[in-house]
Amino acid sequence: MTDSVNRRPIRAVAFDLDGTLVDSAADLMHASNALLAELGRPPVDLPAVRSFIGDGAPKLVERVLAATGGIPAADEAARCLQRFLAIYEADPSAHSALYPGVAETLGGLAEAGLRLGVCTNKPMGATLRLLDDLGIAGRFAAVVGGDSYPTRKPSPEPVLGLLERLEVDPGETVFVGDNEHDVAAARAAGVARVLLVPYGYARVPLDGLPHDGILAGFADLPGRLSC
Repeated sequence: MTDSVNRRPIRAVAFDLDGTLVDSAADLMHASNALLAELGRPPVDLPAVRSFIGDGAPKLVERVLAATGGIPAADEAARCLQRFLAIYEADPSAHSALYPGVAETLGGLAEAGLRLGVCTNKPMGATLRLLDDLGIAGRFAAVVGGDSYPTRKPSPEPVLGLLERLEVDPGETVFVGDNEHDVAAARAAGVARVLLVPYGYARVPLDGLPHDGILAGFADLPGRLSC
């Protein structure tokens, strides 16, 4: 698959996870509310949790705590984060599901010989368990989590780390995500193109981001790789 006669062939596609491949908000809400119940705080609802997703578990927990009574002192906040991770990582897929067309499209891309990878701000343990539980772990040649490198998206570091593991250059790669951090990280990494899904957990309007296109749906992706 090629972009045009003037561009290098696309050899790899890198994906964000939450809001791009998987709708995971319900499981994040359940884990958040289990933590809040232990703290004697009120629960958060699904729209609130959707707005908290995208910056990794530390920021998610920080936002949950801020919305339900305030952020505690640093040592207690750290304990809350560890407790949240213990709850969430024990079963991160009970209420999560692949978005329509994801499984079939990934299969087609892999069969076409493209190298596929995941770059997410979710912790690696939960990421691998979720991919396995949802039956798509085998589609990816490399996976990078929010704790794989010192920085997370919007830093380009995890994207570049993923591409190194995939053994491809940025100019041979398309990045597919759902929010502003995906665009910023992928652009800074120098990938050939950045495509966005029309659903997901973006906190800013997609039209205002410097992307290369918004997919009609996930199944639209193969056709957008060759144009």
